[in-house]
Amino acid sequence: GAKFVHVFYHFARYVMIENMKKLSEGTGIPFAEAVMQRPRNMYIVKARHRVAYTKLLQILQREHFVFQEYRRKAQ
Repeated sequence: GAKFVHVFYHFARYVMIENMKKLSEGTGIPFAEAVMQRPRNMYIVKARHRVAYTKLLQILQREHFVFQEYRRKAQ
C-alpha cells in the first residue's frame, strides 16, 4: 500500500545517496554534499517529492499489472 511505497521511496533515496558518496570519493565532485543540503525553497522540494513519489507509485502499479497479466495468461 501507500506506506510500503513511502518506505520504499525513502530507502531508494538513501541507497542512491550512499552510492553517490561511494562513487564520488576521490573525484573532487561533491554530488553527495549537494544532495544532502537543505534547499531554500521548500515548495519546490515538496513538488519534486510529489512528482517522484507519484512516478514510483505508477511504476509499481504498472509492474503489478504486468505480473497479473502474465499469471493470468500462464493459467
